[in-house]
Amino acid sequence: MSKTDKTWDLSYTQNRELSWLKFNARVMDEAMDPHVPLLERLRFLSIFTSNLDEFFMVRVGSLTDLKLTFPKQTDSKSGLTPQQQLEAIYEAVRPLIRYRDAAFAEISAELKNKGVREWKPEELEGKNRTYIQDRYQDRIFPLLSPQIIDRSHPFPHLRNKGLYAAAMLSGRDRTLLGIVEVPESLPPIILLPGENAQYVRTEEVILSQLRKIFKAYHITEQCVVSVTRNADINYAEAGLYDEEGEDLRDYMVKALRKRGRLAPVRLEMQGDAPEIRKLLEQKLKLTSQQTYTCSCPLVLKYAYQLDKCDRSLYYAEYTPAYPDYLSKDYPLWPQIQQRDTLLFYPYQSMQPFLGLLREAANDPQVLSIQMTIYRLAGNSAVAKHLCTAAENGKSVTVLVELRARFDEENNIEWAKELEEAGCRVLYGIEGYKCHSKICLITRREKNGRLSYVTQIGTGNFNEKTAALYTDFALLTADPVIAEDAVNFFQNMLMGDLYSSYQKLLVAPFTMKDHLLRMIDGEIARGQKGHIIIKVNSVTERELIDKLAQASQAGVRVELIVRGICCLLPGIPGKTENITITSIVGRFLEHSRVYCFGDGELRQLYISSADIMTRNQNRRVEIACPVEDPDLKQWLSHYLEVLLSDNVKARRLLPSGEYVDATQVDRPPLSSQEYFMEHLPEFPAYEPPKQTFLDRFGKLFHR
Repeated sequence: MSKTDKTWDLSYTQNRELSWLKFNARVMDEAMDPHVPLLERLRFLSIFTSNLDEFFMVRVGSLTDLKLTFPKQTDSKSGLTPQQQLEAIYEAVRPLIRYRDAAFAEISAELKNKGVREWKPEELEGKNRTYIQDRYQDRIFPLLSPQIIDRSHPFPHLRNKGLYAAAMLSGRDRTLLGIVEVPESLPPIILLPGENAQYVRTEEVILSQLRKIFKAYHITEQCVVSVTRNADINYAEAGLYDEEGEDLRDYMVKALRKRGRLAPVRLEMQGDAPEIRKLLEQKLKLTSQQTYTCSCPLVLKYAYQLDKCDRSLYYAEYTPAYPDYLSKDYPLWPQIQQRDTLLFYPYQSMQPFLGLLREAANDPQVLSIQMTIYRLAGNSAVAKHLCTAAENGKSVTVLVELRARFDEENNIEWAKELEEAGCRVLYGIEGYKCHSKICLITRREKNGRLSYVTQIGTGNFNEKTAALYTDFALLTADPVIAEDAVNFFQNMLMGDLYSSYQKLLVAPFTMKDHLLRMIDGEIARGQKGHIIIKVNSVTERELIDKLAQASQAGVRVELIVRGICCLLPGIPGKTENITITSIVGRFLEHSRVYCFGDGELRQLYISSADIMTRNQNRRVEIACPVEDPDLKQWLSHYLEVLLSDNVKARRLLPSGEYVDATQVDRPPLSSQEYFMEHLPEFPAYEPPKQTFLDRFGKLFHR
């Protein structure tokens, strides 16, 4: 049973969902930043929109379910019931929609001045008008399935986030609704001939044809609508497997089919149409609170198709660098055996890790590769190297997380392909998502001994996100970490969550307790204590309270939290020694770093885990110590640069609002721009010196 709001101290915490909405507002702030190139601003608006879509599908969907099952359960950070949280969300979203409308209008006007223009079909003339009419007749009209809604034509299923052109029809002494789905197979925009930057949105073309489609009726209202459905599938519910012997992959295939038919949680309308709104709310069983009317397009992903415009409208091209402390002239295995290696995405390339996998797949001395997979790229080089390794006779074990939200279908397909290549594929432990990022490669050396390379990261083994997200990957030959990794994979095969490890911290059993102990260690140092933590979100109540306790003991606590933060800083007597910084910029801040103490005694970990209830208590996560002095020193510098950011950084106030971190007495510093210019510098690889016998052997071979 959950605790009530009377049990928790709510004076220094805030609601998770409202905190997330404030984060998403900062994403939209990037869309309004005049220093960001115009098309990138439109893309930030698209990110804001897709973020909000997922928020309604998952978080609002979950609260809607909770309202029905546990209506009196209160949130441990705000004391609100599910219904109260939903009402607060509906109210908080409305000004964000108005803000998005204003942002879209401003960006569209500025893009038009730069030659990038969206046209309404009725605005077109001459050859462009003819082109769109022909395009509609040849490629769009044959795919349409217009429908009226009456006793003989029941209300159709509206797919999740699908676009529909809706019209209120009158005629023959009756008024009814007409609806036309915008087919998923159609492109979202139609580029005008000979133009890279002039386009018409497909739903607008269909909307402009409604009078011809429903020619037997008079149209009194028309607009574009979209329904958002609950997508929060409960994997832990009773009866997870419907049939005896059914495995998780079979269940997931069926569950994904079910997701698209879950209950509606939001209605969006582009255009004001009160009669259509009233009818749809009635049919969908939604309230006026759950309906949002806007002038901005309901889907903005087309912003990524505008990729051939003037280069000044985009960020300057940036190519991740190959680390200069790694040599391309030697295999990677001996380089990692010589010293720990840190990769820093997206400023550095993922190629060293991909090269290591490729080497391992083709090295006769490599015996096995074991890896966890949470999100893979669509055309994944990682998966292909694993398949090659299995086909070459290596023992390849892959723990694929099929429940990675919205990547389930991609992971199911890769799981099938990996199995067909001969990999052993498992799906983790029932009830616990495996979010860890770990790879273990085992090799037999010439002397018969086994050697290892372990890769532990803060982000996924995904080439696409490695170019967009800031993450760390540690490659180490540490035998103790390798032994921990061996035990980890064996435990996953046996369903054992409760084993302890020598160096690795593994959730849900050891990580949180160890973090609590390290915070206690700083509390014991009082005003000399120092904690720096960089994560994506902070929601876990026990760790929040422990950080507040550290603040009350005089410990300096500096948190860098990109998204949700339920902990409020600066509350007198509670969190006055805590500062919270958030950075939203060109790249998604995704790395997790935990740092305790100062100087040589500083303990520093990189991790896959945030300070979230789900990460610490309901997922399999890993944190790994960084022990190499050079790597520790550089990571400490990295954290200080983030804390010094006064361009993209925001500071969280005790009120829960964010303010610019601008400092008048200091020159501007954007941490992301800084790292694009200042890459990590570590000692370079030193090839082993050749002996006389080595040189003689090469001469003899020649």
